[in-house]
Amino acid sequence: MLGPPGAGKGTQATLIAENLKIPQISSGDLFRDHQDRDTELGRLARSYMKDGVLVPDKVTITMVMDWIEQNTGVGGFLLDGFPRTIAQAKALDQALADSGGIDLAIYVNVPETELVHRLSGRLVCSKCKTQYHTDFAPPSEPCICDKCITELNQRDDDKPEAIKKRFQVYQEETAPLIDYYQVLGRLREVNGVGSIEKIGERMLKALH
Repeated sequence: MLGPPGAGKGTQATLIAENLKIPQISSGDLFRDHQDRDTELGRLARSYMKDGVLVPDKVTITMVMDWIEQNTGVGGFLLDGFPRTIAQAKALDQALADSGGIDLAIYVNVPETELVHRLSGRLVCSKCKTQYHTDFAPPSEPCICDKCITELNQRDDDKPEAIKKRFQVYQEETAPLIDYYQVLGRLREVNGVGSIEKIGERMLKALH
């Protein structure tokens, strides 16, 4: 799954994984898992994420490849937010060479003005990790999780300065992946504006 910050990759990845009955993971989830367990990799990743910059390739690849090895033999998998650089894409191709590599890269295309609105209103439960949005999916009680009655917070990388930095990093380091997979004949572009259901329909159509 490719696309800028706030494109809805995580939401759609979950729906697609359920539809195809395959495991899915995001590099962000892996980073947060390591941070919650206070591993050495987690502490290193945190120092980059709080400033809205990409975690170095070596750290990311180590975590993602370990996850892939644990989830092989189940009919495939879906990666959300990895690869994020050309170097990561090449490392992924090399690691999966014996199985033919990835089948498709889905690019979720959303205008930047829409992305800023989505990101700046996003809230997350510090306990169960459920995500909300002040406009699109507000909690029943302001700043309180509906599921576990825990305070909702804005992630450091969803704050204005970090958002600006994330867009800059995306254009410089991640956007080139669109051309990379286009040349390989593996790219499918999907319009990421609209309801979750409508976007999901476009995603499945692109996959099939």
